[in-house]
Amino acid sequence: MTMQAVMKSYKGLSLLVWLNWDRLFTVGTVIVGLLAGAFLGTALTQP
Repeated sequence: MTMQAVMKSYKGLSLLVWLNWDRLFTVGTVIVGLLAGAFLGTALTQP
């Protein structure tokens, strides 16, 4: 792979991340919320 190909693929990947940032943030927030709920649920039900 040449350096130009690496730079083109990096620019394309950064563009995709920039375009879908809100979706990635939403999915991450949902996952963190589910994990926090599971942690609290198990912590509160333990004697």
